[in-house]
Amino acid sequence: MDNAEIMKFMMSNLLYIVGGMGVLVVIMYVIIINLYMNISYLKKRYSQMMTGEQNGATFEQMLMDHITETRGVAEANAKLRAENQRIDALLQQAITRVGVVRFRAFQDMGSDLSYAVALLDSHNNGVVLSSIFGREDSRSYVKPIEEGHSTYTLTQEEEQALQKALQGHS
Repeated sequence: MDNAEIMKFMMSNLLYIVGGMGVLVVIMYVIIINLYMNISYLKKRYSQMMTGEQNGATFEQMLMDHITETRGVAEANAKLRAENQRIDALLQQAITRVGVVRFRAFQDMGSDLSYAVALLDSHNNGVVLSSIFGREDSRSYVKPIEEGHSTYTLTQEEEQALQKALQGHS
């Protein structure tokens, strides 16, 4: 097509071309008005948020409050962590394993009034307490336990109590 044909086509359809351009201009105006209203709404919301018209606190103040609160929570968390470590260290030394054996020390006594109790911490350190009841008297003994063993000779009942404690049974 040459320029003459294009000019002839445009002149014969000028009314349609102008009408189509007018419709496009109206559509563009509607889009521009819609965008203007959206931007105005967003500016209003932004202004409210930054000046605190909604609830009296500016956005900056709200952020600062949250940062302060977060720091407070972090400090409280650090204190709790330190307290937890202190309690863990204390529990390492607490009696966590107990073994009990009751027995009859003398054949002429009617029941098992004598006993041996092993009390150990989580490192298997502690004591074995034993008490022997007789008709005329009773005797109590304490023997230290280090890492599951005693430097003193243990009776059969004391050894049973120690084994129960080492196995975690009472």
